[in-house]
Amino acid sequence: MEMFVVLKFLGQLALPPASLALGLLVGGVLAVLGLRRLGRLVAVLAVAELLVLSLPPVADALVMPLQAEARAAAQAAPACCYDAIVVLGGGIAPAAPPYIPEPDLKDSADRIWQAARLFHRGVAPRIIVSGGNPRAEAGGTAVMSEAEAMRIFLLALGVPAEAIVLEGGSLNTIQNIRGVRELAKGGRVALVTSASHMPRALRLARIAGLDVAAFPTDWRAPAEVRASWENWLPSLDALSMSSGALWEIMANVFDRRGASLAP
Repeated sequence: MEMFVVLKFLGQLALPPASLALGLLVGGVLAVLGLRRLGRLVAVLAVAELLVLSLPPVADALVMPLQAEARAAAQAAPACCYDAIVVLGGGIAPAAPPYIPEPDLKDSADRIWQAARLFHRGVAPRIIVSGGNPRAEAGGTAVMSEAEAMRIFLLALGVPAEAIVLEGGSLNTIQNIRGVRELAKGGRVALVTSASHMPRALRLARIAGLDVAAFPTDWRAPAEVRASWENWLPSLDALSMSSGALWEIMANVFDRRGASLAP
């Protein structure tokens, strides 16, 4: 099993809802073994993590610093002109017939729309779409890559086929950047990804030696533009925001594989 798969498992287990299931399971095992007080503590901590991360103020405290960093990078980016617009994977799920006959847009599909808007604005003459499909690693029948799925969406948004370049072999951000570097060939690139993901993606791109500027999208609304009940009551949206931000923070702090991108 490759290291990135191991890290995916560990990261998911550290965050709800997997952490809740794990905590309750471990707590139950400890209770059966006679360590009831410790078991209760583990179970209570798992439930507490879920509840705390579901609170909008906690989600804001985690997400907004990442977005502030992305916003500062975007403000420093020249408006044009670039050799390529680069869209990192994560915004669309490839088709999986017969179960999913067409590509399925995710919450972060703004990335693809942003790339199309930048192209039509004349920011760059081509778009590099980067993203593979984990099922392809297992062999067997051919599967659609995320890059191919993004191409379908871009075509529907009026981007000509000859302007779209596919990088369909990558399964994480580090691989995205490595594949893009081969295609960019030293040219200036306008990097498109979600705002909360931009700080890490930008850091990795610069380690790889890319001449890169930030064009973030998929912004999360701050408290002042949300309804009052959305600012205080626990919600699945806040839990999603918290978990996504914590994933980025953990990757920035603990994942040292980015050093392998250095030229």
